[in-house]
Amino acid sequence: MPRTIWSGAISFGLVTVPIHVVSATEDHSIHFHRVHLEDMARVRTRKVCELEDREVRTDEIGKGYEIARDQIVPISDEELRDLPLPTAKAIEIVAFMPWESIDPIRIGDGYYLAPDGQVAAKPYKLLRQALERSLRVAVARYAWSGRERLGLLRVRDEAIVLHAMRWPDEIRDPSPLLPPPVELTDEEIEGALALMDTMTRDDLDAPEFRDTYTEAVAELIEAKREHREPPAAPEPAAESGQIVDLMAALQQSVSKAKESRGENAEHADVHEMPKKRAVKKPAKKTAAKKTARKPRKSA
Repeated sequence: MPRTIWSGAISFGLVTVPIHVVSATEDHSIHFHRVHLEDMARVRTRKVCELEDREVRTDEIGKGYEIARDQIVPISDEELRDLPLPTAKAIEIVAFMPWESIDPIRIGDGYYLAPDGQVAAKPYKLLRQALERSLRVAVARYAWSGRERLGLLRVRDEAIVLHAMRWPDEIRDPSPLLPPPVELTDEEIEGALALMDTMTRDDLDAPEFRDTYTEAVAELIEAKREHREPPAAPEPAAESGQIVDLMAALQQSVSKAKESRGENAEHADVHEMPKKRAVKKPAKKTAAKKTARKPRKSA
């Protein structure tokens, strides 16, 4: 059982659900130590006071906010813990929303919320079933690790999951990153759709959804431990330096995708897609207006 990260309660209206928070994910990455290459001894980080030029103990270290170069205000963990916030001891639900109305870019790490004892069993199940039947998610506020956060509660199997969320002002505007205006034909779009069809999956359990980087690092470590040569890296494909024929690239991609799934790739000619449809220019402007979203208000 993973360790408890935080204990408190979920509150919505006058209903309170005592809970424990545990991590919903595991890190299977391979981690390295920093070592001195001459003798393989560990290299550790020393915590040194700039004024006294000596290493300090953990119990001598605290938090401080720099107001000016020569003025730092000390802030203790107790002062942060006792801030007058309703979210300091509770995950306070402030709204319920349809799942599809949440922009995935705002969703962060996930945590399981476990009921804290028998007293929490009934209100926990009540909230879980209400979320499940309503097809909604809950948006909440909570305070962890020195800051107030926005969160999303949803149902996964029989558990309630809390996802950390980013505040609206933490999402950068992507417009400066967009490419210059270009024109696409209907045949090119249909070709991309054909490629998407051949790459569509029902779940993420297929062999291609595995961590090949971690596997390669593990193989490298094993090879070095056994004093043998690690597997050679594949040769990168040579770049022609020429402008890519988009339709030819799409057709080749469809063929390869079909071959990888054991399907007949002989009829993967995306050039035989429906002919270009006439599209009136005013209709494009109207569609652009319809797709413009109104900015959401922060919870």
